[in-house]
Amino acid sequence: MPVYEYTGLTEAGRQVKGLRDADNIRTLRGLLKRDGVFVTAISEGEARGGSEVLTKEVDLRKIRGRVGAEDIAIMTRQLATLVSSGVPLVEALTALQDQVDHPRLKRIVGRVKQRVNEGASLGDALEEHPKLFSHIYVNMVRAGESSGALDVVLVRLAAFTEGQARLRQKVASALMYPVIMVVIGVAILAILMTVVVPKVTQMFQDIGATLPLTTRLLIGTAEFSESYWWLVLGLLLLFVISFRWWIKTETGKASWHRFLLNAPIFGSVNRMLAMARFSRTLGTLLRSGVPIVSALNIVRNVLNNVVLAKIVDEARDAIQEGESIASPLKRSGEFPPLVYHMVAIGERSGQLEEMLHNAAEAYESQVESRIAGLTSLLEPILIVVMGGAVAFIVFSILMPILRLNTMIQA
Repeated sequence: MPVYEYTGLTEAGRQVKGLRDADNIRTLRGLLKRDGVFVTAISEGEARGGSEVLTKEVDLRKIRGRVGAEDIAIMTRQLATLVSSGVPLVEALTALQDQVDHPRLKRIVGRVKQRVNEGASLGDALEEHPKLFSHIYVNMVRAGESSGALDVVLVRLAAFTEGQARLRQKVASALMYPVIMVVIGVAILAILMTVVVPKVTQMFQDIGATLPLTTRLLIGTAEFSESYWWLVLGLLLLFVISFRWWIKTETGKASWHRFLLNAPIFGSVNRMLAMARFSRTLGTLLRSGVPIVSALNIVRNVLNNVVLAKIVDEARDAIQEGESIASPLKRSGEFPPLVYHMVAIGERSGQLEEMLHNAAEAYESQVESRIAGLTSLLEPILIVVMGGAVAFIVFSILMPILRLNTMIQA
C-alpha cells in the first residue's frame, strides 16, 4: 500500500501535515475529510529499491527537528504494548505511525512498515536507519524476534532507553548553570575590556602622569584585546583544529581517552559514567538473549573510549578461549573492583545480568551524587573568579580617579 505525505487545514483553520497510507489519492482525501482535514497538497510515495518510500521531491525536503531518546523510548513502549496485545506487526506499525507526533520519526516508521510489509524482519528494517536506531537497539530487536519474545524485549529496550536519557538529562541539567555563568561572565568581561575600559582609561592617558600598576596592566590588556583580538581568535581556532586532528590519530585518541579517565576531579566522573554504561548495556543485551560475544562487540562501541574498548576486546577473546570475563577486566587496572567482582559473582552464580544491573545502578547513583557535589562546589568558585575579575577592573579604574587631584598637581 503506497504512503502519502499530505498538508491540509482542520475545521478550526489550523494547518496540519503528516504521513498516511491509502489505496490511492482519492481514498486518502476521503479518509482525511472524514477526520475533518481539508487537503491542500499531497505528495505520492513510490517504493524504490525496497527501502525508499517517498519520492525524490519528498526525500530532499528537510524535516526539521531532532529525534531525541525520549521520542524513541515512547515509540518503543507503544510498539511493545501493541505487540503484547496480539496485534500483527504490520498493523502495529500502522497504528504506531498514526500515534507518533514527530514528523521525522513518523516518516521513518512509515519506511520501516513498508520494509516489513515487503518481507523484511523488523531488525533489518530498523538497521537501515542507523542515525535513529543504534546497534544495541537493532540487536535487541533481532534477539527478541528470534526468541519469540519481541514484546518483552521491546519493554526492556524502552526502559533502557529511558534510563540512559534520564542519566544524560541529569548530567546536562547539573552542568547547565555553571556553563551559563561562564558564558555570561566571559561576555561581560569581553564587553568591558573592548568597549568600556578603553573609553574610561583614555582620559588617564591624556593626563600623562604615572598611573598605578594595576591601571597600566588594565590599559595594556584592553589595548591588546582591541587591536589583536583577531590574532587571539585565529590562534584559538588553530589550536582547536590541531587538537581535533590529533585526537583522530590512533596515538592521540588513546592518549586523550586515557587522560579523560584519569583527569583531576572530572576523571572519576568519566570513569563512573563509562562503568555505568558498560554494566547497563551488557546486562540489558544479555537479558534480551543476545549472545555474550555479540553483546561485548556492541558494548565496546558504546563506551566511546578506546582504552576501555581494548579491554573489552580482550575480555571477548578470553571468553572464546574458555576464560571468564572478570579476569581480563581485573588485569587491566582500568575497571574498578566493584565491576569485576560483580561480574565474577554473576558468572559463578549464573546471575550475571542481575549483577551487571546492580553495578549499573550503583554507578549511576554515584554519578548523580558526585556531579551534584561538584556543581555545588563549582558555583561559588565561578562567582569568586568572576567577582575577582570585575573587582580588578573596578579597582584599576577607581584608583586613578581617587588620586586624580594629586596626579594633576604633579
